[in-house]
Amino acid sequence: MKIFWTPEALEDRAAIWNYISEENPNAAIRLDTLFSRALEKLSEHPQIGRQGLITGTRELIPHKNFRLVYEIDHDTVWILALVHVSRMWPP
Repeated sequence: MKIFWTPEALEDRAAIWNYISEENPNAAIRLDTLFSRALEKLSEHPQIGRQGLITGTRELIPHKNFRLVYEIDHDTVWILALVHVSRMWPP
């Protein structure tokens, strides 16, 4: 399966990177690596995430503090959001 990020989800990932890397660059690298590994799993097994809170979406927890929200469209996985679990989702 192909993986595509929406612009909003890319902004989420960049914001997480920027916030964490200010205090601990190594932690930012480790967390971003977890996100990348989750994407590898999704490309092979897109149904791995649980049913999402928004109809038609699925959610994967690549780290205990983050939720990766996505939808499957034929042979493509669209990453819709990457949010901290403490944030209200859906917005």
